[in-house]
Amino acid sequence: MKILSVADTVVKKLLEPVGGGPAIADIGLVLACGDLPPEYLSALKHRYDCQLLYVLGNHDLRYTESPPVGCVHIHRQIVTIDNIRITGFSGSRWYNGNINQYTEKQMARFIRKMRFSLWRSGGVDIVITHASPRFIHDAEDPCHRGFRIFQEFINKYQPRYFIHGHIHALFENDSERLTRVKSTSVLNSYGYHVLEI
Repeated sequence: MKILSVADTVVKKLLEPVGGGPAIADIGLVLACGDLPPEYLSALKHRYDCQLLYVLGNHDLRYTESPPVGCVHIHRQIVTIDNIRITGFSGSRWYNGNINQYTEKQMARFIRKMRFSLWRSGGVDIVITHASPRFIHDAEDPCHRGFRIFQEFINKYQPRYFIHGHIHALFENDSERLTRVKSTSVLNSYGYHVLEI
């Protein structure tokens, strides 16, 4: 399956038709990692005509009033699509008390409460988050520090992909987006990225 992941910034070319079809052919799933207008997610869902799963970022303030049409919020849920098990965690580290901000303890509690679901499903193949794991692609300011519990999650459950947003960076090539942690590929999805699984 070809998967389009998006985060943090609207990329208009993804919505432009190319030869009567979408800009990227054969996308089977869209994963959104936060800080995007709900209208953009609705447009991506319509353009690529496939399922779109999303988590919320620390700047996603309008989703309660105007959620993206036809898209599925997967914060603290496990969804299976074509035998690919996917879970997600919204938000960033707490820094000023706004919505979608969590302390390390809160995020650890979210994951702890999912232990039975994760055991029953046999783990997951893909994790989507807004924030990154601590010390992988993150920064030292309070807003952009990653979660240590995400490192523990990777070590324990070893998903194939851990895809996040939140960390704005420009990449000359795809290898700059990617960090391997044992068998897990940790991917910064800023802008957009296409992967096959």
